[in-house]
Amino acid sequence: MKVGIIGSGGREHAICEILKKSAKINKIFCLPGNAGTKNIAENINIDLDNFENIKNFVLDNKIDLVVIGPEKPLVEGLVDYLEKFNIKVFGPNKIASQLEGSKIFTKKICEKFNIPTAKFGIFQDRVEAGEYLKKINFPTVIKADNLASGKGVYICNNEKEANIAIEEIFDGKFGKAENLLIEEFLEGEEMSYFIISDGTNIKNFETAQDHKRVLEGDKGKNTGGMGAYSPSRLITNELEEKIINKIIKPTLKGLNEIGAQYKGFLYAGLMIVKNEPFLIEYNVRMGDPECQTILPKLKTDLIEIFLACCDKKLNELNLEWSNKKSLCVVLCSKGYPDIFKKNVEIKNLKHLKLDANNYLFHAGTKIENEKIFAIGGRVLNFVSLSDNFNNSREDILKNLVELNWDGGFFRKDIGYKVIK
Repeated sequence: MKVGIIGSGGREHAICEILKKSAKINKIFCLPGNAGTKNIAENINIDLDNFENIKNFVLDNKIDLVVIGPEKPLVEGLVDYLEKFNIKVFGPNKIASQLEGSKIFTKKICEKFNIPTAKFGIFQDRVEAGEYLKKINFPTVIKADNLASGKGVYICNNEKEANIAIEEIFDGKFGKAENLLIEEFLEGEEMSYFIISDGTNIKNFETAQDHKRVLEGDKGKNTGGMGAYSPSRLITNELEEKIINKIIKPTLKGLNEIGAQYKGFLYAGLMIVKNEPFLIEYNVRMGDPECQTILPKLKTDLIEIFLACCDKKLNELNLEWSNKKSLCVVLCSKGYPDIFKKNVEIKNLKHLKLDANNYLFHAGTKIENEKIFAIGGRVLNFVSLSDNFNNSREDILKNLVELNWDGGFFRKDIGYKVIK
């Protein structure tokens, strides 16, 4: 069968790589893809905002399944559009995707169904928000309501920092902002929890712990993610039961009440406070770099999972996983998450040791005249599976030393909470 993957990041390269293992697939298209997907799929340079062109390409090439990787096309309704033409698509529809598209939408579901989350206020202008700051304790969390590529969250230690956050959001740093949220700061430890759903049935899709801050020791600015490890050290059977019953199921019930069945990956960003889960945010797709960290552990054929979700047969499938530990380190362009140079060549990629336990996923890369260039902030994802996290990190560091790319940097302490 033929599969089309929408997206150009590390997550999409990982999906392509794992799908490639399936005997059922004879052709993968990646729209638009990157320098890494070019080796395993046919990259198609197409504007992801032009739904009609995507639809025409899918129909002309008789693609059997479309898998949507990033959030923007989901939030903008690509699933709904393609399904009108009887195209099979893996991913949530436009209404369900508001779980990520609008933080306020999610907070209102939390309110209605008593889902544990941080206390919050919604503000439509900077004056009202500024007045609220005078009444609260610090630190506090300020969020852009709309999509912000994982960067529209500010942890503010005082009123001055909070006012800067408010100004930047309302000045359009993350696109037009009609609202922002101010939330209480929860003291705990973050965890990423994933499920997959066919609209009726759900199954756990592993856990991970992401490192969002740019600097070692979890300091500095928020990023899209500097690395991750899986499974999370926090997960227990008792905690998982709480997450499913207090957070996931009530959310899906809330969506059902407004006529939206959830199909696809759902990623719950959680804060674990004294073994109690609190919802920080939802993503309506696999996380990045959590996807790159988790997928190599999957033993079940990934295409079978996607098809089961589209055909409402997820309950007939048993998901099998490797027991190995997985670690991912993200190599970024110098200057990220602020200003960085683009079109910087990356050499030595052929010298890396890659095998069944060591992966390299491209993110912000392109290929030109057989040379590979960095064009994004997050450039490459190094993933290693082993019996312990320390070995995984050592294998990744060897590959990073071998690459010896002076245009980038990475955090050397990814997984420090599970590595002695």
